Amino acid sequence: MSSKSGTPKKNLMLFSGRAHPELAEEVAKHLNVSVVPQTAHNFANGEIFVRFNESVRGTDAFVIQSHPAPINEWVMEQLIMVDALKRASAKRITVIMPFYPYARQDKKHKGREPISARLIADLFKTAGADRIMTVDLHTAQIQGFFDGPVDHLLAQNVLAAHINKTYQDENITVVSPDSGRVRLAEKWAAQLGDRPIAFIHKTRDPDKPNQAVANRVVGKVRGQLCVLIDDMIDTGGTIVKATEALLDEGASDVVIASTHGILSDPATERLSNCKAREVIVTNTLPIPEEKRFPGLTVLSIAPLLAQAIQQVFEDGSVTSLFDGNA
Repeated sequence: MSSKSGTPKKNLMLFSGRAHPELAEEVAKHLNVSVVPQTAHNFANGEIFVRFNESVRGTDAFVIQSHPAPINEWVMEQLIMVDALKRASAKRITVIMPFYPYARQDKKHKGREPISARLIADLFKTAGADRIMTVDLHTAQIQGFFDGPVDHLLAQNVLAAHINKTYQDENITVVSPDSGRVRLAEKWAAQLGDRPIAFIHKTRDPDKPNQAVANRVVGKVRGQLCVLIDDMIDTGGTIVKATEALLDEGASDVVIASTHGILSDPATERLSNCKAREVIVTNTLPIPEEKRFPGLTVLSIAPLLAQAIQQVFEDGSVTSLFDGNA
């Protein structure tokens, strides 16, 4: 006999970077596991050191890290964690990045520019990642940058459920912040009960980041509660201008719904002073107390991440979580 049979066994282990440990702990609670203890610190010159305190040999490893500011430090920490797992003989490494870093740099607007979103995918592949799990990519084609499976989770169900519960009796119009997200607005409109849609026509100077130049509303919004959807809020300038444009067109009220609350300064000031009734985001990124304000609602993405992790671990279907539409 030249071979020996054995009983294959699968072992899920969850690892967390230091950027948003609260989210990892919440995911772990839903999975009924504990986050693997680790030693992590920075040397005096800024170099990052990570060591896991338990054996990871043969495990199905899930490495979760959010990427708030300083984004480059947290990207590097997650890369180092993946490298440590690969060298410690983890069987499969799934990188969980609820907010995909550098997602806005997914194409060249002009010559001699990088495509940094592709670079991020290459870095994690080189480090040893077998799979990537992320939430609401800035553009769906980023999935093609990674040479391996990419689980593109959608926060729409989480956000839409809150809106349905809170505003179900209102006359709602779903508003896309630009013409490129009209198809997404159509999906939202269907989920909210076949509501009408509108969009904001805006122009943007690629040499001036975070600045929309002009807004014009296309569609009927007068007397409607406008649900203004977007994938991220960074400095808040674009979304606040869109809110003002909708109110100027006669909208009765505006509710902002966005997956990623980056909230770089002066976003908190802008959003708290704008006339939107509610600003809804998820906790894909940590939102400290100093960035919170009355009218801000933070919904948890942890149950969705936990369900997706469970499906991947059991070789099930992630797409089934979104009625086949992921």
